[in-house]
Amino acid sequence: MSRVRITVGERVLVAETVDAAPRTVAAFLARLPWKTQLIHVRWSGEGCWVPLGDERVDFGFENATAHPAPGDVLFYPGGYSETEIILAYGACAFASKLGPLAGNHFLSVVEGREHLREIGESCLWRGAQDVVFEHITA
Repeated sequence: MSRVRITVGERVLVAETVDAAPRTVAAFLARLPWKTQLIHVRWSGEGCWVPLGDERVDFGFENATAHPAPGDVLFYPGGYSETEIILAYGACAFASKLGPLAGNHFLSVVEGREHLREIGESCLWRGAQDVVFEHITA
């Protein structure tokens, strides 16, 4: 298990990798450190996402779910919709304009969960937020 720091503005979350998604975790950790933007989802309810467009990843589906719990982070490898990462901050049913989707649950927020709603609402009402993902080393 690895730990990842997720920094959105002044708010810091710490997430742990999920053992049931080893290929997804490896592909994600290879990107770190990674600075990008987090925006509010369009169809999935209370979540924020990092759209990756037509980027192709080679890990396929592992432990995919359409209903992440608050603090769950999913990586959708593309196919029916664009490749993306989604962070649930509340009630979330992962979907696109084409209908329901399922993404690989590869991270779970274990520290800073009290900031999830603030992060989500900031994306909703203020627009895209800078986010940095960093591997935490012991």
